[in-house]
Amino acid sequence: MSSPNQDKLSKAFSPFRERLYEIIFEADTPEGKTFDVALLLFIFGSILVVMLESVGELNEQYGDLFKALEWMFTLFFTVEYFTRIYTVHSPKKYITSFYGIVDLLSILPTYVAAFFPAFQSLMVIRALRLLRVFRIFKLGQFLVEGQIIVKALKESFNKILVFLLFILIMVMIFGSVMYLIEGSQVGSDFKNIPESVYWAIVTLTTVGYGDIAPQTALGKFLASIIMIMGYAVIAVPTGIVTSEFTKGYKKKKAQSYTSQICSYCMKEGHDRDAKFCKNCGEALHPLDH
Repeated sequence: MSSPNQDKLSKAFSPFRERLYEIIFEADTPEGKTFDVALLLFIFGSILVVMLESVGELNEQYGDLFKALEWMFTLFFTVEYFTRIYTVHSPKKYITSFYGIVDLLSILPTYVAAFFPAFQSLMVIRALRLLRVFRIFKLGQFLVEGQIIVKALKESFNKILVFLLFILIMVMIFGSVMYLIEGSQVGSDFKNIPESVYWAIVTLTTVGYGDIAPQTALGKFLASIIMIMGYAVIAVPTGIVTSEFTKGYKKKKAQSYTSQICSYCMKEGHDRDAKFCKNCGEALHPLDH
């Protein structure tokens, strides 16, 4: 006897809708892989058209062709976007997900550019859709490792924030001291404290534009100290994030993942033998349960 939850899932997912979902969102089947490869070709073609259209000579000669192709790509992406909304169980989750936002932004510029031509160049945002290549070639593990990096950044946020506040205080102090040392010199580039703080930031981060430089021996000595300290600016946050990344990787390395996506919460990177989403607990393939 089926449970109320199973009856609800059966009604929500018709065989056609489930099959369409697997083709569009999954890359583990021949049909799904074919669809995603075709999608990538359309994305490449659309980006190429936008790039060629920016070349004045080509646009004068083939402008009408470029516009026709752009509308063809846009209509395809529009149909694809709304089909994705139809196939998922929770459209809101897809619409507000990273890929959902990118998919929407990839079609809006064409429609907006019809009224405001300046938005035409924003169509290159479609390049972000190339991230789908990870699922096409079964590189779901890379998506999971990307999630580990994001989690490591989140776990490191407080530590990095404290470190950045410390750096901010340092550059303000160094900038002020350098202004006191160099500001009174004839022809000095350290005309005020904000300019001096700018120099301290450029020097401490090892960027070194060279547009402002100390003239006195004491100023050069202080600059040398800041340059040496600049290596710590790079090393400290790198070490913090690396430590958190190592912790996350140890937890994940023994698991095996696929690229299947939950149609309820759009969570990716499930275990290879998973039948239910590890994020929301719903069935990954409702018609099988």
